[in-house]
This record gives sequence, C-alpha cells and structure tokens, in this order.
Amino acid sequence: MTSMKRPILLFIIFYCISLNSFSQYKPHEDLGELFAAVQLAPVFPDSKTFVDAIPKFSVEDIRRKYAREKSKKGFDLKAFVQENFLITETLSRPDKDKFAPIEVHIDDLWDDLVRKDSLNTSSLIQLPNPYIVPGGRFNEMYYWDTYFTMLGLELSEKDELIENMVANFAWLIETYGFIPNGTRSYYLSRSQPPYFSLMVELLANSTENNIIADYLPALLAEHNFWMDGTDNLSGSKSAYRRVVRLKDGSYLNRYWDNDSTPRPEAYKEDIETASKIDIKPEITYRNIRAAAESGWDFSARWFKDGLTLKTIQTTDIIPVDLNSLLYHLEMTIAKGYGLKGDEKNKSNFEKKALARKRAILKYCWNADEEFFMDYNFKESRTTGLFTLAGMSPLFFKIAENAQATAVANHLEHYFLFPGGFPSTLVLTGQQWDAPNGWAPLQWISYKGLKNYNFDDLATTLRVRWLETVENEYKESGKLLEKYNVVFPEVPGGGGEYPTQDGFGWTNGVYLKMLQED
Repeated sequence: MTSMKRPILLFIIFYCISLNSFSQYKPHEDLGELFAAVQLAPVFPDSKTFVDAIPKFSVEDIRRKYAREKSKKGFDLKAFVQENFLITETLSRPDKDKFAPIEVHIDDLWDDLVRKDSLNTSSLIQLPNPYIVPGGRFNEMYYWDTYFTMLGLELSEKDELIENMVANFAWLIETYGFIPNGTRSYYLSRSQPPYFSLMVELLANSTENNIIADYLPALLAEHNFWMDGTDNLSGSKSAYRRVVRLKDGSYLNRYWDNDSTPRPEAYKEDIETASKIDIKPEITYRNIRAAAESGWDFSARWFKDGLTLKTIQTTDIIPVDLNSLLYHLEMTIAKGYGLKGDEKNKSNFEKKALARKRAILKYCWNADEEFFMDYNFKESRTTGLFTLAGMSPLFFKIAENAQATAVANHLEHYFLFPGGFPSTLVLTGQQWDAPNGWAPLQWISYKGLKNYNFDDLATTLRVRWLETVENEYKESGKLLEKYNVVFPEVPGGGGEYPTQDGFGWTNGVYLKMLQED
C-alpha cells in the first residue's frame, strides 16, 4: 500500500475552510410540517427516499409554497414533492443473460459503488475524499460497513481508496466529535459499531508508516465519545448516554442515541410502533434509535420478550460485541502511545483494556449456557439469547480457551446450517434474526474460530458461505446485503425494507474468505 500522500490534519483544515459558508440541510428540521405530511402519507413506499431527496429550490421558498398551496382544491402532495425535489435513484444493476465471473463482477462493482462528493443542498454530509457506498438504497458512506468493505478493497489493490476512507472518518471525528451512523444529516445523533480502530490497524499493517500514531488524536476522540459522562456516574447514577457503571465499579458501554424522536428515515414506521406501546413514545424512539446505532436493526437481541419490536429495550442492554470493539480501541490507542514513546499513557490504556476484558468475561459470559451473551444491567443478568455477537470475544482473543471451546461446540450443533451461520436462532421476522446470515458476522465467526484453532468448523463455515453467495450470483447476477442461510435457495428478507443489491460488505468478505483457501 502506498504511503499517505498528504498530511491528514492539513487536509482537514483546508476542507473545513472550503465548507465555511455551507449550511447542512436537515430535512426533518428544515421542512417543517411538509416533512411530516410527506412521511406520514406516505408519498414514497420507502421513508428514506424523501430524506435523501435534493431540494430544487431554497428550503424557505419550498416551505412558503407549500403553505400557500396545501389547502387548495385538488392539491397533490406527491406532485408537489416531485416538482420541488430531485429524487435520487438507488443503485440497481440489471440482470444479464450471461454473468461475468464473480470476482470480475466485484471488481466492476467497486467502480459502481465509489462516490466523490460535490457541494449540494441534500442531506448528504459532504466528505473530502472518495469513498464506497454499500449499494441499493444506501447511497452514502456507512460506518461499520466500511471496515468489511475494506477487506475486499485491500485484495483488489484499491489502496488509495482505503486511505481516503480512513481519512474521511478522521475528518468526521474532527468535525463532529464522533463518526455518525452514516454520512447523512439525519444520522448525526448516533454512531455505529466502532470499527475505526480496525480500519486504522488494517491501514497500518499495509504501510511502512506509523499510521496508528498518526491517527492517535482521532482514536482518542472516538474513545472520548463512547466514554462521555464516565466521571458523572456513581452508585446512584449507573448510566449516562453510552456508559454504564456496574455494581463492582466496572465500566462498560451500551448503544444510545442523543435524540428521542422518530427516525427521519423511518418516521411513519416509528410512530406506528410507538403507538402500540403503553409507555412514553420518546422511550420507544430512543430504544429504536439505539438499536439502529448497533447496526442490528432489528433483532431479538433488543426485545424483552425475545420476539416483538414492541418490547424493545436496547438501552438496558450491554452488548458483548460493542464492548469487545472498545477493548480493541483501547489496545490500539495503547499501541499508538507506544509508537510515540509515551509509556505512561500506553500503560494507562492497557489497564483500561484489561479492566474492560475482565468485565466482559464477568458480565457477558453465561456459565450455565456456556456462551457469550449481552448483559441486561437493569436486571443484572445476561439476556439468555444465543447470537453471533457472542463471537466477538473470540474474534478479539478475549475469551479463555475453555470458553472458546464451549462456544465452538454451540456453533457446530446449533448455528451451522447449509448456507452458513444465522445471526440468531430466533424467528421474529426481523432482518437480523434467523434465517438471515450477514457477511460481517460470517467473517467475525470465521476468524474467531481460527483464532482458537477450530479450523475444521471454520473451513466448513467458509465453504458454505462462499457457496451461498456464489449460487445466488449464478441465479440473479447480484451480490446481496443478506442471505437466507437456513434455506439458501430462498432469498433473505424481513425488516423495514427489501433486500438490497450491491453490496459493499458482501463483496469485501467474499473476496477475503476466498483468499483464505
């Protein structure tokens, strides 16, 4: 991989100056009652369509025009929207009679999925460098998707693109103090699983530079975001935003969202969900948003009854995968300080990581079930739900050998299906539950098994997942966001929107799995 072509900090300063007079469009705030009218109608079958639309005129003019015309006889809301907004199209590759070999197709897809922003009045956060989008309805850069996409970009020798995307994330941290869920203004109240340290590590492993030391300020800012409020917690106040203080004084983290209103990109859906629950709507909205921050939106992981969205309780839960990621972040920060010769701060972050590791092993290991699980800190117990999130302690080498053996045994007997591993063993109709399998979780599971020398099971998973992706490609010419791994001949589904084609992290994990042979 080539060395960095320009100092990141200098580029950030230059880019911020260029955006000095640019005002970020926020449709859910700027459009007033028009926004709710369009989303509740709904004008579009997918609520994300309108928040991604680009105003053709000034927002003030559109609002005034709507106020004048909305009460007129024969007013057509959909026609009004089409007249005043540019509706962006999603990526959808047409089916072909003859498909190129899958690796050639993926190489072509990188060109289809790459974006370079130019200033406009959309909800898109304008990034300084080119980047890859997932595909389909997702026409912006997403946080945790990007890491798994990078696995494939590295093998495709898209070195400069990887450097550019890591720089983009550093710019987001510098600009907003954290990395948002995705690069849209309506995502600015939450983040996603913190994979930035793994991206920096991937970049560092392929360069001759002290990349981790160079990105240390951004890594520290990421850590500060997740740990914000730690000093304010005590025995009587156990949680603040994303931090939870356990009874023994340990600190672990949860998912959260700084807002407690319906998600702009799922406005009607969230209002309908909250209307069916006999609690304050803002509590439901916060829990829905927190689940969106997890990336697992939605899953039985977050449901009190393990089945239905109306029992969502995300903010009560300490996720095992989130805390494993933050362990890696703390260890990466320690390594960055070591590269700078700062032994005091290196030791400090190593102690933080060790304390987190001990807490994960204490609170997220279910000794009766012999599996790593999420922990409900309100009820002082694990959730009892078997999910692939429990593979994170193996992926990051946190688990003890005996624990890894027990986890692998469960995977072989209960999770191994013809197409790979499902996310959970529960059928809820939500997209992050059975029968669906997702590329990032296959990779985490595969590497977790390899880390503890369960090579045969890892190879079986690898072969079955590759066949699932290849067989779907042979049938449709598409690489999909998710797959049905229980019955691979049936498409994956569930959730708030149809299965998407593209697809960044599937492409990346497929290529990475392929080269593991």
